[in-house]
Amino acid sequence: MDTESVSRAFRPVDVVVRPATQDDLGALNDVYNEYVVQSHATFDLEPTSLEWRQEWFGHHGRRGRYRVMVAVADGRVIGYASSSRFRPKPAYETSIEVSVYVAGEAVGRGVGTRLYRSLFAALLGEDIHRAYAGIALPNPASVALHEWFGFKKVAHFTEQGRKFGRYWDVAWYEKALSPA
Repeated sequence: MDTESVSRAFRPVDVVVRPATQDDLGALNDVYNEYVVQSHATFDLEPTSLEWRQEWFGHHGRRGRYRVMVAVADGRVIGYASSSRFRPKPAYETSIEVSVYVAGEAVGRGVGTRLYRSLFAALLGEDIHRAYAGIALPNPASVALHEWFGFKKVAHFTEQGRKFGRYWDVAWYEKALSPA
């Protein structure tokens, strides 16, 4: 499909965002694995298996602080956003880590914005104090998305991860979700 066709095919009005189901996991995993193979946006070095993804999904639900939302266009999953446990120790229970991944052909069409908007709306009323996002740099689109949603840069780690034969910096962003 040429760029103009993609642009028309994935306009934000054509995208439905909804909670993920088991049936979405194969396509969701394909979106993620595209980043594993082609990008430094995730520090996984090998594609994740469907079995791993099913276990991961088992820690998420339709209620509570750990959620997964999918963006669907023409019956196909083209992205997802998730909120997950930030750290395993009990004192971190009111903190979450969020992430968003959009299929390459749908990037730049407002899909990430729609996903995060839906995710944060679903989390309203949950006992969550802070959301965190780690962004491997450079990634100006992800930085802009997170800043648009009110995230503030709180840390910059140099050469934190090695992928594709080089080291990458990681910036950590934080967003308040409830009053102190």
